[in-house]
Amino acid sequence: KGFSILQQNFRTPFGEVDIIALKKDVLAFVEVKLRKNNYFNLSEVITPSKQKKIIRTAKSFIAHKKLSNVVYRFDVALITHDDKSSITYIENAFTDIANE
Repeated sequence: KGFSILQQNFRTPFGEVDIIALKKDVLAFVEVKLRKNNYFNLSEVITPSKQKKIIRTAKSFIAHKKLSNVVYRFDVALITHDDKSSITYIENAFTDIANE
């Protein structure tokens, strides 16, 4: 998809982001979820509580790296591993409402 991975498994005391990647001028914070079947209900996979943790962790990364005026988004990679593996990639799966 043209991303450069900057960091994997970035952890803070309040959460973790699986993948942090850069594509052109957009920083993507990617949550990766693995399931054994192809049924995904995004509201169950990435709960509002989980979203808040990811957002807080992302803001910590931005502050730690001293990035300013950065465009960022929250993506989700849904990986199905049943008879055949597949990846569904959802850009802007959720937003930081406080930042809109």
